[in-house]
Amino acid sequence: MKRKVQPETMFKIALILAAAASFVFSISLYFSADKTDIAGRLNGIYVGIWVPSILALGALVIGGKKQS
Repeated sequence: MKRKVQPETMFKIALILAAAASFVFSISLYFSADKTDIAGRLNGIYVGIWVPSILALGALVIGGKKQS
């Protein structure tokens, strides 16, 4: 017997995976840059800022659906 996954649950899973991928990518960018490569490290920090942005956007979308 298969359980059907609700669309909202799939959306939440996609959000968590996107945030986790962004986190891992930012760490790899930051630590793969040389110590003298300031731009590479700043790119890692910039991508790291995406994580709360992705989660906040997801919370906004889910919260908007529940109010409707």
